[in-house]
Amino acid sequence: MIEHSIQLAPSILAADFAHLADQVERATAGGASVLHVDIMDGHFVPNLTLGAPVVKSLRRATRLPLDCHLMIENPDQFIPEFAEAGADWISVHQEACQHLNRTLNLIKEHNCRAGVVINPATPVETLSEVLDMVDYVLVMSVNPGFGAQKFIPGTLHKMTQLAEIRAQKGYLYRIEVDGGVGMQTVTEVVRAGGEILVAGNAVFGKGDPKVNAEALLEAARSASLQRV
Repeated sequence: MIEHSIQLAPSILAADFAHLADQVERATAGGASVLHVDIMDGHFVPNLTLGAPVVKSLRRATRLPLDCHLMIENPDQFIPEFAEAGADWISVHQEACQHLNRTLNLIKEHNCRAGVVINPATPVETLSEVLDMVDYVLVMSVNPGFGAQKFIPGTLHKMTQLAEIRAQKGYLYRIEVDGGVGMQTVTEVVRAGGEILVAGNAVFGKGDPKVNAEALLEAARSASLQRV
């Protein structure tokens, strides 16, 4: 049996961009092992956020893997640019890709870990043909586009389903969860199967990111010991 350890991936979308390097350093000191970077184009989702230049700047400020979540139309057009800017992981939405297999292969061709994302209304079954090739599956537990949204409990069964499929088929993907992950929800997320926890406001919203990250990780690891 493969041990799937808990990782915290703070979402820099919630950080103070005037002090981004310092905030990232504090979160890292608190145990963060991945940085989640939300890329939104104003078309696939109703918000416009970061581009490759910010990824390039962030690459100089941290040694942690950069997990670039592309909430954009035509992701194939931009994958090379984000890989060149310093992305280590790149995930694309099932809903945005006409040729999902080809897009995931393109990510791998640029020496990045390939992830696939599903929105709250998208069934896990839509991923059946690519689960053997992805490095991670990102379950959106809010509708993408904005931070600080309320967690959707109906997404928990997808995490459990993905963990069951992985065990049955012997696949190697990790299970990432993004949206409303905080002290009130982390226990049920981890018990359902979540392993890579994306957290924005819970880490950067109030107080010291180091203290917040430590508390969230401690709660997550305690919950992982209680998995059935």
